[in-house]
Amino acid sequence: MTCLTAAWGMLLCLTPAVADQAADKQAADEQAIREAVAAYVAAYNRGDAAAVAAMWSPDAVYTNPLSGEQVVGREAVEKQFATIFSESKGAKLIAETNSVQFVSPNVAIEKGTATVQQGDDLADATEYSAVYIKRDGKWLLDRVTETDPPPGDSPGAEQLKQLDWMIGLWVDADQQATVTTKCQWTKNHNFMLRMFSVAAEDQVDFAGLQIIGWDPAKQQIRSWVFDSDGGFGTGEWTQKGDAWHIKATGTAADGSKSSAVNILSYLDPNTFTWQSVNRVVAGELLPNVDEVVVRRQDSQP
Repeated sequence: MTCLTAAWGMLLCLTPAVADQAADKQAADEQAIREAVAAYVAAYNRGDAAAVAAMWSPDAVYTNPLSGEQVVGREAVEKQFATIFSESKGAKLIAETNSVQFVSPNVAIEKGTATVQQGDDLADATEYSAVYIKRDGKWLLDRVTETDPPPGDSPGAEQLKQLDWMIGLWVDADQQATVTTKCQWTKNHNFMLRMFSVAAEDQVDFAGLQIIGWDPAKQQIRSWVFDSDGGFGTGEWTQKGDAWHIKATGTAADGSKSSAVNILSYLDPNTFTWQSVNRVVAGELLPNVDEVVVRRQDSQP
């Protein structure tokens, strides 16, 4: 096989001088992109919307990371940043480039992390991937994709891994009512949020929010729940085999107290059971709630 027929091996046919020239050009382009990042940060921190927009390509697509709104073109990008700067006066951007990869001589992908500081508050870092294109000898932003960083290694995130099967949309339904629960992670996986609603004849009668986290003082998973009637409560989670026993206490909107042991039993990635025993409301012992089967309504996360 010769260099003429082995297209995939063309680089092997370059003379050392040509190879050195290509490496030098790429190094210069990478430095230009890193300088563009620094200039972008400086313009952002000045609140200069026109200067920020000038660093985007004429046909760039900008996605507002807070609202998800997309705009196209420099003029629209400038208007977006003018609004952002007017609403967040004094905000400061911190960006760090982790890598620059060249897709072609005129297209590169810069990856890094960014945070925005407002006063003394420092937002969580986000990871971003920025596509740069070279036009008239200048590297310009074409689009940026931001993602949350991977889960951290905090004790809370580590302990809650035991419950990651709960993430998703779940439904328990019978002839009287439908209970829908959506569970998702918070940033860095330090807490789980479970939004629940109880509907009868397509009307939501009751809803609420449960927050699940790790209590480092008690060395235990705990939960806090708030409902649409004005009640609230807490729970202490203890694992017993494939089941979690949740010792729950609550306060209703009228001030009355309640307690119960709720049991979640994992069956498979798409199924778990729930039951409630030892139920006491306002000092009165109530019957147990029989075990019900709860099924996943989405694909596995």
